[in-house]
Amino acid sequence: MAMTTNLLDTSKAVKLHGVRFFSSFLSRPNHFLACRLPQSITRRVQTSLCYRETSFKAVSPEPEPSSVSDGVGITRFLKGKTYLVTGATGFLAKVLIEKLLRASPDIGKIFILIKSKDQESANKRLYDEIISSDLFNHLKQMHGRSYEEFMKSKLIPIIGDIGEDNLGVGSEIATKISGEIDVVISCAGRTTFDDRYDLALNVNALGPGRLLSFAKDCKKLKLFLHISTAYVTGKKEGTVLEAPLCVGKNITSDLNVEHELKLASEAVRKFHGSGEIKKLKELGIQRAQHYGWENTYTFTKAMGETLIQTMREDVPVVIIRPSIIESSYKEPFPGWIQGIRMTDPMILAYGKGQISGFWGDSQSFLDIIPVDMVVNATIAAMAKHGCRNSDLKVYNVTSSSHAHPLRAGEYMDLAYQHLCDFPLTVIDLERWKFHSSLDGFTSSVFDIIAKQERGTTNEGGEAEESHTTLSFKGKRILDYFVSLARTYEPYAFFQARFDDTNTRSLIQEMSMEEIEMFEFDVKSIDWEHYIVNVHLPGLKRESLKERSN
Repeated sequence: MAMTTNLLDTSKAVKLHGVRFFSSFLSRPNHFLACRLPQSITRRVQTSLCYRETSFKAVSPEPEPSSVSDGVGITRFLKGKTYLVTGATGFLAKVLIEKLLRASPDIGKIFILIKSKDQESANKRLYDEIISSDLFNHLKQMHGRSYEEFMKSKLIPIIGDIGEDNLGVGSEIATKISGEIDVVISCAGRTTFDDRYDLALNVNALGPGRLLSFAKDCKKLKLFLHISTAYVTGKKEGTVLEAPLCVGKNITSDLNVEHELKLASEAVRKFHGSGEIKKLKELGIQRAQHYGWENTYTFTKAMGETLIQTMREDVPVVIIRPSIIESSYKEPFPGWIQGIRMTDPMILAYGKGQISGFWGDSQSFLDIIPVDMVVNATIAAMAKHGCRNSDLKVYNVTSSSHAHPLRAGEYMDLAYQHLCDFPLTVIDLERWKFHSSLDGFTSSVFDIIAKQERGTTNEGGEAEESHTTLSFKGKRILDYFVSLARTYEPYAFFQARFDDTNTRSLIQEMSMEEIEMFEFDVKSIDWEHYIVNVHLPGLKRESLKERSN
């Protein structure tokens, strides 16, 4: 928190035409600032490239808060409910658990499916990864000395595995908890884009089906809630609708999950031994791209959604599709993040002088969403559908739907300015460059590594001629960044917009009190403030924490 506080203290707020900026930025050209100001002021302040060249109409109308004081009835719904949560030690689920306990201390239990060898190690994982996490500091302050007692009374670890039949839960325990559970929340998943095909299929494709089968045995079940991804459709242009995935309708009828499982199983037997992991990763990418998806992760998540649609019968289902989830905007405090995520490795490498740009398009939509807004939307949707008819509803929790979506170019402008003011290391940081080809990016990284390995410049300050070879370590670094560029290429050139009609309709139904307590309207995000004062300082803290560990 100190880093965020220092930044706020040292940056004086400036208002121009109702828009707030920070004076520390006015000392150097600011593309983002230029795009936010009226044209007459823009000419006086900045004449270089502006990334917001085009204004788009909003995909959906402005939300009007419900005039009904109770709104959706979120707090009423949460009271006394008992949950089963998978993936609870992960980033999103952990923030969800914190908000549930803070917003409704009188909820019932939260059963947490934890992969562990025995109960003692499961209890230890619960304590080490959740109860002792700084994420729960507000709850620690609320409950004082009784904090641990409160947490252990609410969070019940259940030994199991989403990748096993019957969730790997013993029959006696399964029978006991199935009589108590009101809501099943599916957050578990393998999120590596180029994962082993067999493992990704087992968890992302089959896992939700196993969990749904368990949910059907829960006598008090009110809702099955599944966390997916906004990129699950594989679409890269146009508008991505909030529609369930169904083979033969919006997914090719050629896709057969059983066939893919058989293919992966045969590959495991065939590739057993040397190079097995690499070949199974390549197989996943090949199969995904064959059907029109960009990577193994989104492809197997899509299969998981289709199985939910096929299996659900009369079970009420909500599917939440967030875009790129990043650090918290406000709750439980600004800038909390777990792990180095999506765009973050590039930002850190840029700040350390390891890269000076990336393969991508400055005009591409960078659809990021703070984790606390995803959590709040999830809870609101849960309350709305947890006591209504047995339908299936999809919510895109994204940021590119409104009139002025964030673009990659302005994000990197803000990162550049922040890293100049608060550098990670002592370097002369160049403005971020977008490379139109992979070869151009590769050549740029090669030159940086070669220069660093030489460690010398000529008398004129110009870099010497590049060596034709790098050291073994240098080659590994180059291969890493090239691999990263290939992996992120679909997102670095992403031009689709996500429809969020259902999400905005949900906001319309909420009372003013609910909107204040469970905020997820992306129009309320001040992107400059979020990126500069919240996310990047939070990312730095997490990076330092990972290095110290």
